Amino acid sequence: MQVILKEKVENLGALGDVVNVKPGYARNYLVPYGKAVQATEANIAAFDQQKAELQKVEAARLAEAKANAEKVEGQVFVIKAAAGDGGKLFGSVGTKEVAEVVAAQKGVAVEKRHVRMPEGIIRTIGEFTLSVHLHTDVDAEIKVVVEAE
Repeated sequence: MQVILKEKVENLGALGDVVNVKPGYARNYLVPYGKAVQATEANIAAFDQQKAELQKVEAARLAEAKANAEKVEGQVFVIKAAAGDGGKLFGSVGTKEVAEVVAAQKGVAVEKRHVRMPEGIIRTIGEFTLSVHLHTDVDAEIKVVVEAE
């Protein structure tokens, strides 16, 4: 199925690209979330009229993501968690806790799906380097320090 992308989609294409995708991906994700429309002649004509406006919206999203990345880049966030004698946590620290502490301390709206934890969830006390994916083109590295309560 051919669709026209209304915004940049990671690993697929940029704004205005006409791409071939599987019908289920288009029906269940791209079209309902407003990321694409089916590539019919009428939609292509309508998209050409809206293209300038969509480019402005995309540029604004990118600028906002870059500004938020500057706020959190290189920052150290401390999370208190219950831990045992050996430094092992009772439970774990996951993406939800990291997103909450970033939002609370810096006022940057970060969803848990934006937090990248390359080594998986945190189960010990220590300092960890994580990535926050704010936009398709914008990532910010942060440090998370997990301390015992």
